[in-house]
Amino acid sequence: MSEMMQKITPHLAFNDQAEEAVNFYVSIFKNSKVVNVTRYGEGEPGPAGTVRTVRFQLDDQELMAVNGGPSFKFSAGISLYVRCETQEEIDELWEKLSEDGEKEPCGWVKDKYGVFWQIAPSFAWEMVNDPDREKSQRVVKATYNMEKLDTETLKRAYKG
Repeated sequence: MSEMMQKITPHLAFNDQAEEAVNFYVSIFKNSKVVNVTRYGEGEPGPAGTVRTVRFQLDDQELMAVNGGPSFKFSAGISLYVRCETQEEIDELWEKLSEDGEKEPCGWVKDKYGVFWQIAPSFAWEMVNDPDREKSQRVVKATYNMEKLDTETLKRAYKG
């Protein structure tokens, strides 16, 4: 019997790149691993021996990936939000995830597989949701003027 899965697990559906994408993500994030890979057998919908699903962990967060075929496309309507502790971590993840992908405004990256990521400092969520509307609006405005988020710029905006 395998390890118990968390109650809610993000499930990413790729055309036919699930294993490649998962190996890419696992190589980027610390405390990450492939937990399980299932492959299609004879008579199943995919070619025998090819990957059907991959269960994996990114920084101890469990996710699933599946090869679902060309009808599955990612959009900015859902993204993976990554809370970073340092500017160095933001810089590293930003560069690695945007390689052969697209750098987007406000700390967003669309990776080479089409998955959207938000790379943000751990304190950003609290700042933009501060009850002091002036503080939160300054941070939001500063965020809109950046691609990769800069922790010092956000802190200055918050302080006013």
